[in-house]
Amino acid sequence: MAEPTLEGLIEALRRLPGVGPRSAQRMAWHLLQHDRPAVTVLAQALTASAQRIGHCERCHTFTEHALCATCADASRDPRQLCVIESPSDQAVLERTGSFKGLYFVLLGRISPMDGIGPEAIGLTKLLDRVHDGQVQEVIVATGFTAEGEATAHAITAALKPHGVKVTRLARGVPAGSEIEYVDLGTIAHALMDRR
Repeated sequence: MAEPTLEGLIEALRRLPGVGPRSAQRMAWHLLQHDRPAVTVLAQALTASAQRIGHCERCHTFTEHALCATCADASRDPRQLCVIESPSDQAVLERTGSFKGLYFVLLGRISPMDGIGPEAIGLTKLLDRVHDGQVQEVIVATGFTAEGEATAHAITAALKPHGVKVTRLARGVPAGSEIEYVDLGTIAHALMDRR
């Protein structure tokens, strides 16, 4: 039987995505046995993050300021607004270096099975943002899961009467892949969305 403090550490580590009981236990033992200074660094970083990081007033990504660096960047194109599910999606899109517009982070996706509807993901705030007089195109870049598709459909339906162009992130056969190894759903969508 583990000590209460050790159990508390293991349970805290289990809260991380993809970390099960055995992984959490291994992490806790490693930190305590081989890298005690890392325990303090990790604790301080977590505390500072929880105290200082909030959401951008305009796009809802993570930031320490009222506006994130992207929203505050005057060189970004305010006519294009990319709607994504999470700050991690934004980070991935930014690494491509191909999008120069602004973002709106939903902080989730519609999931009726989990009781998450359009209001829970900030659809009203998105509509307010689109009405700022600058947005001309909304690029819906939600995932291609059932929930992502439901979210994309709800966004498209909500924006349709507002006269803004709505586009969906393309999907298809990944570059460098062999057709015979690509799943059938991806091939079907690639054929339908061909250009």
